[in-house]
Amino acid sequence: MLRTSLFTQVAVALLLGVLVGKVWPDGGAAVQWVSDGFIRLIKTMIAPLVFCVVVTGIAKAGDMRAFGRIGVKALVWFEVASTLALVLGLVAANLASPGAGMNVDPATLNPDAIDAKTGGGELASTSEFVLESLPTSFVGAFAENSILQVLVLACLTGAALLHLGPKVPAILPAVAQVETVVFTLVGYVMRLAPLAVFGASASLIGQYGLKVITTYGKLIAVCYLVGLLFLGLLAVALRVLTGVSLWHFVRYTRAELLLALGTASSESVMPRMMDKLRKAGCRDDAVGLVLPTGYSFNLDGASIYLSVGTLFVAQAVGVDLSLGQQVTVVLVLMLTSKGMAGVPGSAFLALSATASSLGVIPAGAVALLLGADRIMDSMRVVVNLLGNCVAVFVVSRWDGALDLPLARRVLTPGTPENPGTPDTSGTPGTAKSAESAESAESAESVTDEPVTAESAGSSPDRAPAKTQAGG
Repeated sequence: MLRTSLFTQVAVALLLGVLVGKVWPDGGAAVQWVSDGFIRLIKTMIAPLVFCVVVTGIAKAGDMRAFGRIGVKALVWFEVASTLALVLGLVAANLASPGAGMNVDPATLNPDAIDAKTGGGELASTSEFVLESLPTSFVGAFAENSILQVLVLACLTGAALLHLGPKVPAILPAVAQVETVVFTLVGYVMRLAPLAVFGASASLIGQYGLKVITTYGKLIAVCYLVGLLFLGLLAVALRVLTGVSLWHFVRYTRAELLLALGTASSESVMPRMMDKLRKAGCRDDAVGLVLPTGYSFNLDGASIYLSVGTLFVAQAVGVDLSLGQQVTVVLVLMLTSKGMAGVPGSAFLALSATASSLGVIPAGAVALLLGADRIMDSMRVVVNLLGNCVAVFVVSRWDGALDLPLARRVLTPGTPENPGTPDTSGTPGTAKSAESAESAESAESVTDEPVTAESAGSSPDRAPAKTQAGG
């Protein structure tokens, strides 16, 4: 099983990393580059993959208006979910008071610590965020790995394909072939996943040790408990709105979740999550739009951390926030939490902006969270990732883009699609495998058909074709 199961390999690597970081802190801290290198390789695959999935998804849907509906519904769901996460965090922080009794003097804190963490950066304004989402160059969007810019280009390309119809019969099959190649590359890179988890966990324990858990124990406990409560609410919503079990989805994606947990990066599993969501019955256009957009607009775990962290800092320096001020916290964080992805130290920038807007919390007091921030990554990553996956299912069901019978077969253990065998998807199999053969056959059938809005969208609810490797 150790040789064939990605989940087992990652779990063993995680334990070994913790052990090495504890026994040999200097050595553990020195291997962070292994995890960073893995994440770099995965990030190179995200932009072309998102582009290919969205373009083919629009072509299959055959209607840009359907794609627009999915986008609007996704934004509505994102706003409801992230606001709920913020409110839950504030309620829990009021009840548990994780910072009460610390009596910290803000004058004793280093005001430059936040600048060192954030590199002196700042969060973009709303207008700047919108402008940054628009590409200035087709190639530049891919070179800078700007997912929102790539999404804009993919939407324009998909719309152009629908408009031109049979005038460009070779474009869509070429995009589908590129998509298959990218998924295959992801399969190759995933072989390094255990090494990445080992490097990240060894570095974390080597640098911070386990003492940080005792120092910030109450704050960490509150954040993680709120995260679990929020996931419980998501599970109920998912079951009620779609009939899908979140627990079954967690079992189905356990290797990806453990990898994201070990590397503290949800981007490290985005390609595999996209593929697994498609195989679980979500239509290509819904997966291609909702999941990548959620990485910028639906940071539920970060929202929990921001709301709890704001009250923790206020309580630690002896500031009692009124109900009106806490409502202001929610409103400010609803704005500052959007577009945080990809900004170094974005959580501290959002917290500093919130403290400044209140006018009663010293901005330097945010430095109190520096010691616990890295420990919070695990909660943020898992809640963000599962929150976005739930959004894909809900929005897909809402717009009729979910093959529910297929989803239940794939997610239920013991079915032919999910027999409970070891997860071998981390290693790209040979071309002789049944799945690869089906991918090749599917790609060949696409190549033989002209690209028209009618033919591409003739069956928008059919299950997406399987791709080789990647999940």
